[in-house]
Amino acid sequence: MEIGFIRKWFKWSQVVLAMLMVQIVYTGMQLLSRIILVKGTFVFALITYRNVVAAISVAPLAYYFEIRGHVMKFSWQVWFWLFVNALNVLGTTSLFYYGLKDTTATYATNFLNLIPIVTFVVSVIIRMERLRLGSKEGKVKTIGALLCVGGALLTALYKGNEFFISNHHSDHHSPIIITPHHHWTRGTIMLLASTLAYSSWFIVQVKLQKQLPFVYLSTMLTCILSSFQSVILGLLLNTDSIAWSLGWNLQLVTIIYSGILATAVNLCLLSWAISVQGPTYPPMFNPLALIFVAFLEALTLGEPITVGTLIGVVLIIFGLYSFLWGKRKEMQRVKEEAANSSANHELN
Repeated sequence: MEIGFIRKWFKWSQVVLAMLMVQIVYTGMQLLSRIILVKGTFVFALITYRNVVAAISVAPLAYYFEIRGHVMKFSWQVWFWLFVNALNVLGTTSLFYYGLKDTTATYATNFLNLIPIVTFVVSVIIRMERLRLGSKEGKVKTIGALLCVGGALLTALYKGNEFFISNHHSDHHSPIIITPHHHWTRGTIMLLASTLAYSSWFIVQVKLQKQLPFVYLSTMLTCILSSFQSVILGLLLNTDSIAWSLGWNLQLVTIIYSGILATAVNLCLLSWAISVQGPTYPPMFNPLALIFVAFLEALTLGEPITVGTLIGVVLIIFGLYSFLWGKRKEMQRVKEEAANSSANHELN
């Protein structure tokens, strides 16, 4: 009994650590991307190159763990969901990049915190998830999701007093200077659209995994298809060779970082977590990126920490813990109910 409990706890802790790593990687990607985008990097060139790097990075894993020794047959359903998944990735990243370019890293990160509740609501509507408000864990889970979103919104809408935790302030002695943003309305619309696309990606992943239950292979093919889609759409918008050129600069560092870590590693970790815990579990960790970005911007760029941010962080942490506890207890209850139902059926 103790061995079984230890195994369950170990597996659960692995998923939690994997999701923490995802958010840390996203934090670095957002700060790097924000810097190069305001300097004129073409969004679709960035997406194309990061997807190529990601496909190359994950290809050895796909071959060694999944392709080797297997005869792969792809039906039209598999290619359809791969295409939809790739298009979803392209839509999510391109819209987020344009929104990030027009606003700030901290502001853009706030919209990631809307993803859990949107994913949760959509999952309930299409009956992939049940509210279970009649149970204690269902109520705790729902309240936790609402607290996370409430904390994110509070951080964005309420500022209050501010203070600095580094010696250099953003007016302007920071070694990294971000140019002013002028299109908050346009950026907000882009970020809202990216949130909807990101939420639907978690649902699409469930459909894709039923057709192609190979995490690394599906990630590699998704990146390849998404890069082709990005090239086609990008060339329709900009055929200037300068927009597609690369140099030995921060842009190249961001592409390699985004391709290997933010795309290849994160997509694999997210796909694995979804297969273990379901589509609503991974996005609940997105609020942590807000905490990481806010404090990292304060430390490196001299941005102020506000009272609203601190209160929002407390709500986010408490809400995240509540959701995880409710989700874990709910899964235990579902397994127990399924076991009892199976036992009763055998007795009858």
